[in-house]
Amino acid sequence: MNVTAQRRNVGRGGGGKAIRVGKSKARNGATNGTNGSNGMNGGHAAPQNGGAAMAKEKPPDKPQESYESDSSDQVSSSDEEERFKDSKTTNNVPSEYWHIQKLVKYMKAGNQTATIVALCCLKDHDLTTQMNQRAIQDCGGLEVLVNLLESNDMKCRLGALSVLSEISSNLDIRRAIVDLGGIPLLVQILSEPGRDLKIMAAETIGNVAKVRLARKLVRKCNGIPRLVDLLDVNMNCLRSQRDQLSEDEREMLDMARAGARALWSLSESRHNKELMCKSGIVPLMGRLLKSVHIDVVVPTMGTIQQCASQANYQLAITTEGMIFDIVSHLTSDNLDLKRQCSSAIFKCASDKTASDMVRESGGLEPLVGIARDKTVRDNKQLLAAATGAIWKCAASEANVKKLDQLKAVQVLVQLLNDENEDVLTNVVGAISECVKYQNNREILRQCGGIPLLVNLLNMTHAPLLENIARTLKECASDPESMTLMEDLDAIRLIWSLLKNSNPKVQAYAAWALCPCIENAKDSGELVRSFVGALELVVGLLKSRDNFVLSAVCAAIATIARDRENLSVLSDHKVIRMLADLVYTTDDLLREHLAAAIASCAPYSTNTQELGRLKTVTPIVGYMVSNNPRVHRTTAMALQKLSEDPQNCITMHQSGVVPFLLETVGSKDRELQEASAGCLQNIRKLALRAEELELCGE
Repeated sequence: MNVTAQRRNVGRGGGGKAIRVGKSKARNGATNGTNGSNGMNGGHAAPQNGGAAMAKEKPPDKPQESYESDSSDQVSSSDEEERFKDSKTTNNVPSEYWHIQKLVKYMKAGNQTATIVALCCLKDHDLTTQMNQRAIQDCGGLEVLVNLLESNDMKCRLGALSVLSEISSNLDIRRAIVDLGGIPLLVQILSEPGRDLKIMAAETIGNVAKVRLARKLVRKCNGIPRLVDLLDVNMNCLRSQRDQLSEDEREMLDMARAGARALWSLSESRHNKELMCKSGIVPLMGRLLKSVHIDVVVPTMGTIQQCASQANYQLAITTEGMIFDIVSHLTSDNLDLKRQCSSAIFKCASDKTASDMVRESGGLEPLVGIARDKTVRDNKQLLAAATGAIWKCAASEANVKKLDQLKAVQVLVQLLNDENEDVLTNVVGAISECVKYQNNREILRQCGGIPLLVNLLNMTHAPLLENIARTLKECASDPESMTLMEDLDAIRLIWSLLKNSNPKVQAYAAWALCPCIENAKDSGELVRSFVGALELVVGLLKSRDNFVLSAVCAAIATIARDRENLSVLSDHKVIRMLADLVYTTDDLLREHLAAAIASCAPYSTNTQELGRLKTVTPIVGYMVSNNPRVHRTTAMALQKLSEDPQNCITMHQSGVVPFLLETVGSKDRELQEASAGCLQNIRKLALRAEELELCGE
């Protein structure tokens, strides 16, 4: 639609008479007397100051082609059906629908006074109902209202904005406003001196900006800096009750509220968030958080939690000291505000400084309180946000100790019966952090949490499965919990997660299998009892994800401790597949790949096979890593590989001896022994070579 055409004939002149409206009827010869709607084809002169532009009225819900087509002797059956539906709908519409359409016609045809009166009468109707919104839209009222935004008359513009701010709650109307070119006009109003206009324009943008294209257009029209400017309110207005403020201060407060609402909608766009940060929104939001006015705090907090997904905002929220204000609002009676605050903490508390600030400001108590409160169990968004915040805060040991005092694990176990996947994911994530400590593993077992967790392994939500695997990995280090897991057939269920298509689920399942296999009774026989289990593990070595490969190598290193299992692994060509990975530069993969090679090398001719596949020299290169764990597993692999004389020669030629002489003095006992063993094998080969040389002489 041509935006210029929609803004035609907006009144800017002096006095004059109202435009007279003529009526025209369009009839289709094949429609059995079906009437077209009344159009406006009268004058083309501009109406009085602020009078609306003439817009040709279109029939509601009827295709225009039926009135313009030259071949009007045939009407399709679908057209007949549509006309039948329209006539049926027309019979059911209330009289208010027709009254609103009359008011819109007066706006189109009237002068300045008639337009203002019509707008005032429109405001007397409930414009939040869909039928009344449709009445305005069906008769071309949106075009008129958007055109009025360009009027020279303040009252006409204010009336149009007040109507648009209400009806823009409708999704179709939002899109129509964007299509009619309303966004540039609304942004332009933000620069004008009239505060009432700014408030209404910002509120309308807050509704319309829920449409993606509208968010982009506001940014392109330079609307974000103007909206950020609306947030600049002095602290006295924010700290004083509304009835204590002057009229001027109340208007400033309303501007801040409307601006915050608009920015909340705009903050769904990543590009908008970046521009908002550059426009200096962070300190202004920090100031608004201290307000006693909930209607200002809620949209501000909504904007903060939207922006908190970006690292630069997380840092700014922490450095500006907003955490303390966010925590203070957790005790509010407003559930929406509680949810926004919990969500912001959820996003920020991954940073240790932020999570410590949450504890120091007393934030853990209200968060656990929300999780404990049975009256909010139906509010899944609030519950998910609060448990998510607990999860991220529990990454700190000091926070876990505080959570223990609040009996958080017992509270979280009660939520394992919840049906919402987001809630379950965050609850299990929080438990996974808490059970890193033995006392909480015991509490989890005593509260009956392990059977609930094992039962959740049958779910399909990937993030939930990741957290369950992480939790059971920690529980497997507790003998009593491990026994219970075996009775519940948990190891088989964890192993089945390796078939999941999500790489993270595969990886965490493989990590969980390591302590399960290590601590299970008769683990070798247990692993062999799972049909196709070892083949599945070896097959994952084809993955392109280094995290998956690292986890699978760790699992292979544990499985291969049983000689029969190692035999099966070797039959599945595990040596060749491990050899294909030795050129990696990822330290985590290097660590566990070397451990897997150390476990697999002793069987049959695997040591010679690894040498033939030229794995020795790349593994020697692992010793240059700065990670001491890589040094330990690499030395263990080299010790096993040095059992073959040819591998010893290759190691010596690759310059391994200086590294081993350095690591043999390490405080790590395993690293010491492995380095010494490798040096011993190299030295033995050298001595035998000297003996043979002497004998030859």
